[in-house]
Amino acid sequence: MTRVRSKICGITRVEDALAAVEAGADAIGLVFYAKSPRAVSIEQARAIVAALPPFVTCVGLFVDMPREALQALLREVPLDLLQFHGDESPTDCEGFSRPYIKALRVRADQDVAALMAPYTGACGILLDTFVEGVPGGTGAAFDWSLVPSEAGKPVILAGGLTPDNVAQAIAQVRPYAVDVSGGVEAAKGIKDASRIQAFLNAVRAA
Repeated sequence: MTRVRSKICGITRVEDALAAVEAGADAIGLVFYAKSPRAVSIEQARAIVAALPPFVTCVGLFVDMPREALQALLREVPLDLLQFHGDESPTDCEGFSRPYIKALRVRADQDVAALMAPYTGACGILLDTFVEGVPGGTGAAFDWSLVPSEAGKPVILAGGLTPDNVAQAIAQVRPYAVDVSGGVEAAKGIKDASRIQAFLNAVRAA
């Protein structure tokens, strides 16, 4: 089996980004959504991106941001990959000269393959847990049995993952990658380096 990639999301500090890199993360995520406790300013984001070594993907997370505002932000922050976590249509996600992943929030008994189908231009689909009124970062897991075995695109599994359950999640879902935020935090937006290391150790061992 190809190794499972990993992203540490909701990074707000340079030291947390470097801790994720040191532990072996493939990507870090920056949240550009003002209502999130993990939101970063352009200044914070620029400092974090500047501190990253080569071959670490920097992902920007957006929730229904107007196109003009997103284009302006991309002129300020050199992001590698865009993650759309709102109600964006396929058209809304395209035209930014960056690859994108679409996050979909999974409800109980939902047809996940049908949810994924419209996003033919996405380079991957992130599956998170549906919680009313919260676009992500809920810390809650969904029913992993809903993930289609033949998704047709790389699946990034998110939602309620921790160092304790990520190996089980990988064994059941066989995702392309896993994405964690709250499961490796000391407080919202503040990562715990030892939990990041434990999480990534568990991913590698799965």
